[in-house]
Amino acid sequence: MPELAVYTDIDDLDPAPGVELLEDNGFRVRVLATRDPSEIAAAAAEATALLAGYAPVDAALLDRLPRLRIVSLLSRGSDTVDVAAATARGVWVAAVGDVAVEEVATHAWALTLALVRRLDYFALSARRDWLARPAPGPRRLSELTLGLIGLGRTGSRVAALAAGSVHRILGYGRGPTPPGVDAAPLAEVVARSDLLSLHLPLTAETAGLLDANLLATARPGAYLVNVSRGGLVDAEALAAALDSDRLAGAALDVLDVEPPPAGDRLAGHPKVLLTPHVAYLSDAAARDYVLTQARNVVHWRRTGRPLHPLAEPAARP
Repeated sequence: MPELAVYTDIDDLDPAPGVELLEDNGFRVRVLATRDPSEIAAAAAEATALLAGYAPVDAALLDRLPRLRIVSLLSRGSDTVDVAAATARGVWVAAVGDVAVEEVATHAWALTLALVRRLDYFALSARRDWLARPAPGPRRLSELTLGLIGLGRTGSRVAALAAGSVHRILGYGRGPTPPGVDAAPLAEVVARSDLLSLHLPLTAETAGLLDANLLATARPGAYLVNVSRGGLVDAEALAAALDSDRLAGAALDVLDVEPPPAGDRLAGHPKVLLTPHVAYLSDAAARDYVLTQARNVVHWRRTGRPLHPLAEPAARP
């Protein structure tokens, strides 16, 4: 009998291209629409491949999937998967690589420009009061310092987009420093930047990285942009920094809980420009996400290794 591949949740993307690719390569495919571990365990009990969106894949779920050999994610990061538990059980964890670097970087820079030019305010005032002006008003981009927290592919792409437009670019990260970026410690980047842009994965080390203590050192009137993961920022501390005018505003594509519950402080904050986790989205990226997720599984079946592994099993299947 053909091997079983199970999709957990895929949200607003169409799984059809991935399903077709898997079926063309001999898999039986089952498409769910759930993040519930019990439903996943029941449907995927015989699966060798799990194609996951935002469904959490923890040790308890892995223990209920004895035939599983690969978890292929619909993202670049692995914060929804217990990677250590997976590798200990001989399960590969794979991601989509650099599928949407261009889209995410463009979205981050677009949000940055929207904050600097106060487009959130003017888009409304043009329909309500033509002569209304915000306080604080727009700022001159060439006088501002951009601070990049994370200098991977996305952060580097933002640096390239910003080059020649801002006064200076500071950057904090573990990798090579991109051209035109002055490397600096995290504390210095936060304290000396007018525009802060986050480009880090969410890990145990980076969770809550921007907390109350660090935000208290931000340059007064600075702006924060986050298109990475909501958990990088202490939400209550960010709301407090906005309330106190330490930060003039924030543009967020991600929150701790998505969609946000009623009464969420950041989602309803007048100084927050919010987009609904769409930084990755374009027609091309939507197609490539789905196909790359499936290609990881196909490549693993053909070669014993996915195209974009995040972690290699301790004991190979």
